[in-house]
Amino acid sequence: MTALLEVSGLRKAYGATTAVDGVSFTLPPGGALGLVGESGSGKTTTARMLVGLEQPDSGSITVLGRPLAARVRGRAARLARAKAVQIVFQDPYLSLDARLTIGATLDAVLRLHGLGDRAARAARVRELLGQVGLGEREAAALPRHLSGGQRQRAAIARALAVEPAVLVLDEAVSALDVSVQAQVLNVLADIRRDAGIGLVFVSHDFAVVRYVCDEALVLLRGRPVEHRPMAELLAAPEHPYTRLLLDSVPHPGWDPASIAQRRRQLAQ
Repeated sequence: MTALLEVSGLRKAYGATTAVDGVSFTLPPGGALGLVGESGSGKTTTARMLVGLEQPDSGSITVLGRPLAARVRGRAARLARAKAVQIVFQDPYLSLDARLTIGATLDAVLRLHGLGDRAARAARVRELLGQVGLGEREAAALPRHLSGGQRQRAAIARALAVEPAVLVLDEAVSALDVSVQAQVLNVLADIRRDAGIGLVFVSHDFAVVRYVCDEALVLLRGRPVEHRPMAELLAAPEHPYTRLLLDSVPHPGWDPASIAQRRRQLAQ
């Protein structure tokens, strides 16, 4: 079985600062991987390399057995890259045009990718919105007239419009309240099950990652420190940093002062 996504030895430095060093993983069809770490861990830099917003200094990225070119030239190459990997950002305003209704935004993506028939595009827009739990009212609305959760679901629909092999979600629910987070996470679980799409879920929060992902890769200062199936990692974390991240999730007996002290010790 051909892997959806294979990442090998990714490295990225900015001057004297190494942001990512030695990140490798394989994502099977329908798989979901969590890239977990706090601010400065390299998880967002890794996500940006996956979609071509940053170029790795070394390493390789392969989607469905085809290496992703470091640079793409021409319209056809850019569209092919978009179909390989799409990203959903923390702030949906980064991917939604404030001047266009949600329906018009999706229609524009479909036209760009060659779906020329107006009736077919309209049907596909309805299908995409249905996938993320939105309907005609949201299709006719501008982004500013929707709630945060609705905007994020619209951003997911926009990413799905090109039928990517892999969907990268960069802190895609961290700005939402808990009840809305649950709605968006349920949408992602359904899409993964029904469409066979691969998910790379970037987050600092194990409480979110555990809900969606089969496995997690934990990053500390740009380097992988633990990569295991989610059930194993949650039951018996091996690295002190993984234990720290798990203990940082509020729970009975939670001790923020102790966690802060352990974090300082790891930083030394």
